[in-house]
Amino acid sequence: MAVMMRSMLEVADNSGARKLQMILPLGGATGLNAGLGDVITASVKEASPDGQVQKGKVVKAVIVRTRKEHRRRDGTYIRFDQNAAVLINEAGEPVGTRVFGPVARELREKKFLKIVSLAPEVLEEHVGTAVSAVRSEAAKDFRKWQPQQLLINELIFGATIR
Repeated sequence: MAVMMRSMLEVADNSGARKLQMILPLGGATGLNAGLGDVITASVKEASPDGQVQKGKVVKAVIVRTRKEHRRRDGTYIRFDQNAAVLINEAGEPVGTRVFGPVARELREKKFLKIVSLAPEVLEEHVGTAVSAVRSEAAKDFRKWQPQQLLINELIFGATIR
């Protein structure tokens, strides 16, 4: 889990908010931490004057990017350069009409399909298969392959898969 209480997040949509401060994640079993695809309550700390959302308003948002790496089931890790969230309404649909920057495919698994369809790039599984292929090549080597930080691909917008 990456984002904690009082963490500052960038807003990755055009709802009018620019920065959020996380209050708590929704759902009793999550504790005080939230990760990719988790719904949180947050306070708007910075907003554009002509936007839909005003400063000081408490909103719901879903986390789309985190600085802390997230481990996927195939063994790959995904990490971004910033913490970012998209504002959502009570029905779970985005407030804004555009989403900026890449989002992780974990949002599709958590049923945020509208956010995934609005995003310009979704970091999918095909990048993870490249990591597995490199690991299998390293395992063929006579030396014992040790888990290490293996940088495979530096993607645009600062996403790193290792």
